[in-house]
Amino acid sequence: MFAAVDLGSNSFRLHIGKHENDVIRVIKSARDPIRLAAGLDKNGNLTEQAQKVALESLTRFRAILQEYSLDSVRVVATNTLRVAKNAQAFLPELEQAIGYPVEIISGEEEGRLIYMGVAGVLAQPDEERMVIDIGGGSTEVIRGRGGDIRHVESFGIGTVNQSLAFFSDGIISEDAFRRAVLSARSHVEDAVSLFSFDRTIKVYGSSGTMRAIADTIARNNMGDGTVTPQSVDELKQRLIDFGHVSRIELSGMKPDRASVIMGGLAVLIGFMKEFGIDRITPVEAGLRMGVMWDLQLRATQRDRRELSVDDFCRRFQVDVVRAKNVASTALGFFQLLKPGNEAYGKYLLWSAQLHEIGLIVSHSGYHKHSAYMIAHGDMPGFTTREQRLMSNLILGQKGNLRKISEMLADVDFAKSVLALRLAVMFMHSHITLVEDQVKVKMRSRIDIDIRRDCVQEHPSISFWFQKEQEWWAGIGVEFAVKVSG
Repeated sequence: MFAAVDLGSNSFRLHIGKHENDVIRVIKSARDPIRLAAGLDKNGNLTEQAQKVALESLTRFRAILQEYSLDSVRVVATNTLRVAKNAQAFLPELEQAIGYPVEIISGEEEGRLIYMGVAGVLAQPDEERMVIDIGGGSTEVIRGRGGDIRHVESFGIGTVNQSLAFFSDGIISEDAFRRAVLSARSHVEDAVSLFSFDRTIKVYGSSGTMRAIADTIARNNMGDGTVTPQSVDELKQRLIDFGHVSRIELSGMKPDRASVIMGGLAVLIGFMKEFGIDRITPVEAGLRMGVMWDLQLRATQRDRRELSVDDFCRRFQVDVVRAKNVASTALGFFQLLKPGNEAYGKYLLWSAQLHEIGLIVSHSGYHKHSAYMIAHGDMPGFTTREQRLMSNLILGQKGNLRKISEMLADVDFAKSVLALRLAVMFMHSHITLVEDQVKVKMRSRIDIDIRRDCVQEHPSISFWFQKEQEWWAGIGVEFAVKVSG
């Protein structure tokens, strides 16, 4: 069983699901409409009250998770925690409350996971489609075919921020809607051409806001009962006629949704106008379902992160043979170092494959360019934390170690860094790692034992070892080399 927890800008949500017969069946759901985005103060920080409500919600979710025997749990946070200035400081408290790591994912990763969730439910491998997900703080638009994503964009506009910006006093007017719709159109107008959209493409709406709007339209007999330009305009006019949030009386519109529905509707109208969309079909799937599908794929060794690494290698013209040799050597050294935890193995492998992507920027300081690109690039499947870890590994592949000295307190991370540095040295010296050719240990100091014939055949390795002794000495670690045999 898998669990997905979505820390959204409008609501915190939880799904627990089980993979059966090529579908994921949801067996438990929970929702807390905490309106996190409304808890940002004028300086962009989450208020103490907003933090308190968030922690209380996650404490409740933790109790639910503990009732199930779960194979994997993934907790993802979206737009509000992406933009909150005090998010990083608040993160440890969130993790303590839920009992699992919390990943603040990019808008692009959010879009990818949303599409995975929708594609998994639809199970139509050849369908050309677009998915629109209007969240509390951002809106994701994804163009794809079947399970393949063609393009994804995340726009920093959603139900909560639009409602606060244009309907904060509860008054619903024609002018407020006009300005809110224009605002929505301004966010997306420059991106429309990126999606290769035409009217033959099926459009799905995956968010709770979209389903709430569709349900309200159907229950109140607006237009033909589906989400079309005519029916959303009629819903808009009905809301304007009510004049105030407190006076809304529409079947299907829950009271806790009414306060933000205007912002979501304005975004929907604006996007439909810009793309020229004739009809949107709501679908009961999205981010949480996508997270569970991602966990299922990882469990079956079909890891999306592998594809991201391959894509980066192609995009930045990596010498694949050279990169794979370094990766193989790095993993060989990592095993010789006998890590206490194998968890770093995958990140070391991927980091080694990507360690030279910065060469496309400059040969000088390429490791710094590589590290920056990994830390800030769009890498579907990877969390921000994973990219930061790989970035530090790549930054530590050569040169002084003070730049990552704090992270070296983690012994297995230090062994990963040493393994990558040794692999890069061996690559420069044209040495292939052979069994019994070299021994390496890392305890209070680093001990290298290398065969004499190897040093004689590849004399430049002595130079690299000398430099390495200097670098490790710079952080107070002895690097001892013994030539034997």
